[in-house]
Amino acid sequence: MRPARIIVAASALALAATALSACSSTSSDPNTIKIAYERIPDNSVRVMDDYLALVKSKFEKEYPGKHVDLIPVTAAENDYYTKIEQMMRSPRTAPDLVYEDTFLINSDIKAGYLKPLDSYVNSWSDWSRFLATAKSSVTAQDGKVYGVPDGTDTRGLWFNKTIFARAGLPSTWQPKDWNDILTAARTIKAKVPGVIPLNVYTGKSPGEASVMQGFEMLAYGTGSDPLYNPQTKKWVPAGQGFTDALDFMHTVYSQKLGPDISDADDPNVQAVVGTEWLPEGKVAIDLDGSWMGNNWLPTGGKPWPQWSQVLGTAAMPTEYGQAPGAVSMSGGWAWAIPAKSQRADLAFQFVKTLQTEQNAATYDIRSANIAVRKDVAADHNYLTSMPGIDFFTKLVQYTHYRPALPVYPQVSTAIGQAMESVVTGQSSTADAVKAYDQQLASITAGDGQ
Repeated sequence: MRPARIIVAASALALAATALSACSSTSSDPNTIKIAYERIPDNSVRVMDDYLALVKSKFEKEYPGKHVDLIPVTAAENDYYTKIEQMMRSPRTAPDLVYEDTFLINSDIKAGYLKPLDSYVNSWSDWSRFLATAKSSVTAQDGKVYGVPDGTDTRGLWFNKTIFARAGLPSTWQPKDWNDILTAARTIKAKVPGVIPLNVYTGKSPGEASVMQGFEMLAYGTGSDPLYNPQTKKWVPAGQGFTDALDFMHTVYSQKLGPDISDADDPNVQAVVGTEWLPEGKVAIDLDGSWMGNNWLPTGGKPWPQWSQVLGTAAMPTEYGQAPGAVSMSGGWAWAIPAKSQRADLAFQFVKTLQTEQNAATYDIRSANIAVRKDVAADHNYLTSMPGIDFFTKLVQYTHYRPALPVYPQVSTAIGQAMESVVTGQSSTADAVKAYDQQLASITAGDGQ
């Protein structure tokens, strides 16, 4: 068993027990597949719930006598990861299909949680329609495929044009470097008091929202491979780019350009940003993901018809504006079959229904995902589905991916701790870097993977 990467609170364990009980209720039925997926707490966005209900109805009509048991796991992102791992440990509780963050694939394989899918995808004609980058995100170190991706994402800067106008800033804002971002935030603080000038996710509680959307969006704009060197296959100690990213975080929070630390450290802060801060004009600039618009659709958690007129988008610049000039991070989720599933064949039939061209396009449109199927990416309905979809799709050329290696979740936790210690003033950047390097050496001792 791999080392635990998250401490689960008693309330989280209680919710996990509920999910486990729900899974075991149909474990002996050979005609029922159990599907576990994330539902974000305190968020009325139910895109996945509605989509899965739609596909469940289609599947049960296509396969008479077969049934689908949908098991939403209500949890913040980090707790969700822990809960589905608990579920996958036993044949009694293992789902037949699980929604897996692609950065966890190698670590979950090492733990023995996932089943390789090569025998399924190799005989599935639609697999050839998936983008090579999408396939690589679900291909493990052993060369085998362990999931079917349903979309990807990119990240950039959202900004409120109304607040910008009050601050005397242009509606066509495109910062050239980090200093341009800080200058705009300082201008907003001085001229538009009462709003959060700049939201950059930080700290431990928000998990990958902080590490990927905050720290790594900075670090990967300082130079190539700031965390892991793919040529040497070694994790690298914190260099100048790592230090500069922490210094940027320190500047944002020490100069009161960001949200209060207590708000930033909320594990559900992403939902708050999407359903409160942005639509209610409480934040001027938000470093965030391509999917944010699904909060504001008529079916979203905070319908906001004016959002495409109020909000602008800008690419996140590199530190000094050096080539290529912009940076993005991409992730994505995939449908994986647990190794202890008792109905893997039927589960993959459901995956094929999930990922027909029509169903894939429906989900990407509803969820504001970046398409990973070539046919969907060329679909007119997809391309015109939401303001900004072209902008975020173009950021793919600048994007980077997290090192999807077994120890990455522990490295991520160490980065989160470094950020938190700096933004709360518990330690200097230099001390945080030293502590990170010590943790990294311990985490990657041995094979370093």
